[in-house]
Amino acid sequence: MPKRGRPGGGKKARGGRAARPARDTRQVHPSDAPPTEGLLGHPAPPAGPAAVPFAPAAPATEGLLTPYVEASAARSRAAELRATELRAGGRPPGPAGTGRDIGDPDESAPPPGPEDTLTPEDWRAAGYTPPNGIAVPTLNPGAPGDAPWPDRMRTLLRTPMSERPAFERTPRERQSDATARNVPRILDLTLRIGELLLASGEAAEDVEAAMLGIAHAYRLDHCEPQVTFTLIGISHQPSLVEPPVTADRVVRRRTSDYTRLAAVYKLVADITAEQVTVNDAYRRLAEIRRNRHPYPVWLLSLTTGLLAGAATFLVGGRLDAKAWLVFANAFVAAILGDRLASLIARRGLPEFYQFVVAAMPAAVSGIVLSFNDLGLRGSVVITGGLFALLPGRAMVAAVQDGLTGFYITAAARLLEVIYLVAGIVIGVMLILYLGVGFHAKLNPDESLVGINYPPVQLVAAMVLTLAFAMLLQTARRNLLLVTLNSVVGWSSYGVLVYNAQVSPIVATGVAAGLVGLFGQLMARYRYASALPYVTAAIGPLMPGSAIYLGMLSFAQGHASAGLVSITRAAAIALALAIGVNLGGEIARLFMKIPGSTEPLTLYPAVPRRAAKRTRGF
Repeated sequence: MPKRGRPGGGKKARGGRAARPARDTRQVHPSDAPPTEGLLGHPAPPAGPAAVPFAPAAPATEGLLTPYVEASAARSRAAELRATELRAGGRPPGPAGTGRDIGDPDESAPPPGPEDTLTPEDWRAAGYTPPNGIAVPTLNPGAPGDAPWPDRMRTLLRTPMSERPAFERTPRERQSDATARNVPRILDLTLRIGELLLASGEAAEDVEAAMLGIAHAYRLDHCEPQVTFTLIGISHQPSLVEPPVTADRVVRRRTSDYTRLAAVYKLVADITAEQVTVNDAYRRLAEIRRNRHPYPVWLLSLTTGLLAGAATFLVGGRLDAKAWLVFANAFVAAILGDRLASLIARRGLPEFYQFVVAAMPAAVSGIVLSFNDLGLRGSVVITGGLFALLPGRAMVAAVQDGLTGFYITAAARLLEVIYLVAGIVIGVMLILYLGVGFHAKLNPDESLVGINYPPVQLVAAMVLTLAFAMLLQTARRNLLLVTLNSVVGWSSYGVLVYNAQVSPIVATGVAAGLVGLFGQLMARYRYASALPYVTAAIGPLMPGSAIYLGMLSFAQGHASAGLVSITRAAAIALALAIGVNLGGEIARLFMKIPGSTEPLTLYPAVPRRAAKRTRGF
């Protein structure tokens, strides 16, 4: 019996839904399609050239290049003429399998490009790179050459990133994949070497130049180093479409080891000359870190006493029995202060308190000598102790960073100098207040003798410089040159002050300039850093007497006289640092490296830019 149908009729599809009607698959001609205008909004504007407001007119390019057809036809006619001449005179057959004779045009060769009709001056005026390229002296300011790497890389560093060229490289492996895999290691190596240079007292610009040179030597051209007092970083951007790779490193320890500095300098020179691989550079860097200091601790303690004792002859200017007794007191007091400072350093106290404690024994010895009636010069002992503690290296580096545009690093280093000098002043002032309270007979004129005994003071300056160089861990083979450089500086100072009656501040600046000039010359002959030849050589020119006179005036209640003496000491220190920097800059401008084939000229092939951030725009 058939089932009763439901209202609405029709059979239900599976799932309870009504069956859909079949889709019409017949193709419709576009002309028969229904209109769709207005279904999706306003009609699109007619296509045409878009007008850009305030856009300059396109430059005319007609005639810049000869038409390709004319150049190709001219070459074809020349080839046919050459082939006809060869057929008439006979010619040997071409290579086997080519089906051509020598002289026939090669049809498989790519068609020649358009012919250039403009001069390089026209291309340069139009703002384009000439088709024949750029001259090599313009392209390779950082490439390996005769100039030391600081000069080459400083030129590249002072060039803005947008104008910095990539120099021509030496033939070697060119595997971009291997270089990309080595990018983190190269950046880490760059930061480790930069950390050693900055901790050794190198100027911030020289540290950035070294980091840039290492990155360029390992084919990382788009790098930008950044150096501050406690943090160094470098950023590498492979291309405009790839994210940059940035690495940072914190500088926590600062050591005065110029032997290690010379080894790092030599490593950077070899890397920038493209003679050392990344693995070999890591191996040599590990050896440099493991090397021990050239002088033992007990010898450095004796050297500290020798420095303070030599300073007593320098400022006292006399050679008698009393002078030797003063020398012995300064010698013992300096050694005692050095051992006390080392003791509290092992306890973890900051460097400020180390300088406070180190300055006290010399002040106590000077106060004790002032109570006798034998005419012993207690003020000379205190002044000699100051010479052994004044931070001349940090002061010169601070002024040099400020002159080259690294103001943050310069301000931090100058603040460090102020703190260390304040520690020395506090340590001495505490003892001086006690001595003045007990009516100590301190005579400031004893330490302001001047240049009265030139032979004695010249020998004292040489001994002081030798001791200072040993304290800075200068290599033994450099001690003689450093001492001779100090002779140049002190002799110039003595002649200007004693014979020419020049102001001590001006004389200090001139003498420091000569020290910086000869220091750069010695560094270029030794292919080394100039710091070992300059820092110790300016030791005899430090304003120890002026600082002591100012502290004594404050302790005796003469504030105005003390302020004048402190201002004079600051002026001498500033003249000293500026003179050293100016001498080095003059040496870089007019001196070439020994053995170089390049002529000495006032106008180098690559113009040397001024320090960055100091050009006024």
